Amino acid sequence: MATAYDVVVVGSGPNGLSAAIELQSSGLSVLLIEGSSKIGGGMRTQELTLPGYLHDVCSAIHPLAIGSPFFSKLPLEKYGLEYIHPPVLAAHPLDDGPSALLLNDLAATVSGLGFDGRAYQDLIAPQMERWPRIVDDLLGPLKLPVHPIDMARFGLPALRSALSTAGTFETKAAKALWSGMCAHSMLPLDKITTSAIGLVLLVNGHLKGWPLPKGGSQFLANALLAHFEALGGKVLTGWFVKSIGELPSSKAMVFDLSPQQLLQIAGDRFSSSYKWQLKRYRYGVGVFKLDLALDGPIPFKDEQARRAGTVHLGGTIEEIARSESDANNGIHNERPFVLLAQQSLFDATRAPAGKHTVWAYCHVPNGSTKDMTSIIENQIERFAPGFKDLILKRHSFNTVEMEQYNPNYVGGDINGGIMDTRQLYARPVISLSPYKCAVGIYICSSSTPPGGGVHGMSGYHAAKRVLGDIFKLHGNL
Repeated sequence: MATAYDVVVVGSGPNGLSAAIELQSSGLSVLLIEGSSKIGGGMRTQELTLPGYLHDVCSAIHPLAIGSPFFSKLPLEKYGLEYIHPPVLAAHPLDDGPSALLLNDLAATVSGLGFDGRAYQDLIAPQMERWPRIVDDLLGPLKLPVHPIDMARFGLPALRSALSTAGTFETKAAKALWSGMCAHSMLPLDKITTSAIGLVLLVNGHLKGWPLPKGGSQFLANALLAHFEALGGKVLTGWFVKSIGELPSSKAMVFDLSPQQLLQIAGDRFSSSYKWQLKRYRYGVGVFKLDLALDGPIPFKDEQARRAGTVHLGGTIEEIARSESDANNGIHNERPFVLLAQQSLFDATRAPAGKHTVWAYCHVPNGSTKDMTSIIENQIERFAPGFKDLILKRHSFNTVEMEQYNPNYVGGDINGGIMDTRQLYARPVISLSPYKCAVGIYICSSSTPPGGGVHGMSGYHAAKRVLGDIFKLHGNL
């Protein structure tokens, strides 16, 4: 029986786009469907506050995108993607001293950490050396690694809790810098595996940087889409798929959706045991997102923080640990860990001349509707007196509004599900083939390995599975 397409991909986040590109480039005919009027999922840029102020709606800084083994193979610069590298990758201000800094240069970062510089180098430098040999295995499903010794030497420190690894350091600054990196895990810092995200972000920073796409994250999405279309792929936007029966005929379907959405759309095609496992899938803390239009740059007390693309606001490791624990325990912390980006300092396209934008969020309990605007602003003001006087306009998303914007963010969880030991690789279920849901049906979202982040690797690995299972193109695996 003839089919309209070889594969239909639903959802155009980084993983949906990656899956569509890999499948189309393998000689198949692919249709990509997006519910919104714009493609991109978490890679969208909009005028959220005032005309001329371009705000990244979700993702903003892209260490995993520039370090992605899949994205790095694509000619995205041909389609207008340009990365901007701030002079300071990340700054972590403290109340009683200079900021701890992550710089692209390892030696400069080590020097800035003073007494703890040697400990930092001993932790990070060996991982930088082995990173090119393990990155493909690390950013993929659980399997026997190509370089097992290197993977073990990464895995042993990665499996530790952030608080345990923090014992490597003695100074307040180094402990704070480390805890801010590990807080990207959205887990309590005493949980095992929380060191993993800290290592990944620091290693990528030194090897590739923490860049921002010129013009906004939408430009990354647009470049991926342009490459897909240049390969011959087809795109339909503004179509929220509600049932698998709506889709054009195809040999395979790939969904860049959360397990919750997948159940609603295709649950009647799944076995009872698979449905039971999807219903048990757990989502993590949510985010409260705040975007601001400013009359000038943020006046951080520390000059180095004014040169940073990313700023981690939370003070000491003890404060950050308490903030992350509270969010995971259903508590709204009054001094939360705030992740902040200052794209307009380095990208003049983001705001009118002399004006600026602020991108910031904090972690809150899943499903929270509490307005954290003043709390986030107080945290910024703490390290940048006079900041509030510069605010021209605000825009915010609570967790419910985040999910309304992108249904993949269940309860405001931008990671696609909690990434603890139970769900690090068992995403969305325990399986040797985590991307396969049923015959001809696959999932490729961040609810599959390797999890959250703009890297496209979940989509790439799902596409490889489709190529082998359905089209018997095992040479592509």
